[in-house]
Amino acid sequence: DIKGSITNKQNLKWLESNVTDFEQLAVSLDAKLWEESKAISKAIEKHATDILKKIEYDLGGGGCYPFLYFITRHMEPDCIVETGVAAGFSSYSFLAGIKDNKRGKLYSSDFPYFRIPNPENYIGIVVDEKLKDNWNLYIDGDEVNLKIITKNINKVDLFHYDSDKSYSGRKFAVSVVKPLLSSKGILLMDDIQDNPFFYDYVQDNKPDFWRIFKFQGKYVGLIGNITGNHDE
Repeated sequence: DIKGSITNKQNLKWLESNVTDFEQLAVSLDAKLWEESKAISKAIEKHATDILKKIEYDLGGGGCYPFLYFITRHMEPDCIVETGVAAGFSSYSFLAGIKDNKRGKLYSSDFPYFRIPNPENYIGIVVDEKLKDNWNLYIDGDEVNLKIITKNINKVDLFHYDSDKSYSGRKFAVSVVKPLLSSKGILLMDDIQDNPFFYDYVQDNKPDFWRIFKFQGKYVGLIGNITGNHDE
């Protein structure tokens, strides 16, 4: 795999020195909407817990889902693309935001867990059936899925990366999706402590607005201005 311009230890130090509070940012943008986001997240957690306790497999945690619902409601994106579904916490957050906005579609890329029987049955298992009308789920892995997804859409308003944690996996996905990012498009990337891809991206592209958050012990990177007016 690609190593990146700095070591993982240097990357972690950089993340720690640049981390900010996503809750403070959300409150500064729309305090009332953040309260709504927290309430929705609690409902998602309860719904998910009820489902996950009935199965014997650990499907892993979700992305920074309280903020994902918030950013969906705040930005009102028409097109969200995400990689990495797993149990579906992030997908649920996006789809709940889309439903409450009354606009938007979610395109998700995943690959079935290969260690459990009938793995495709578990992808997005926590997502409420009532939200699935605005969901296009592809399960052949990013290299196949993203090429299909990007052929079927004109632009991406929000891209959430939470699949292959390698440097090369991130580089591939961003290279495919970035040309379709709208002028006010947002890139969110989970687990950026795993390698310095996010660091290198910031250094190479020098975006006007970027932030690093911490959620459940892991680092999340955001690129794109979410503070201004977003009507195109």
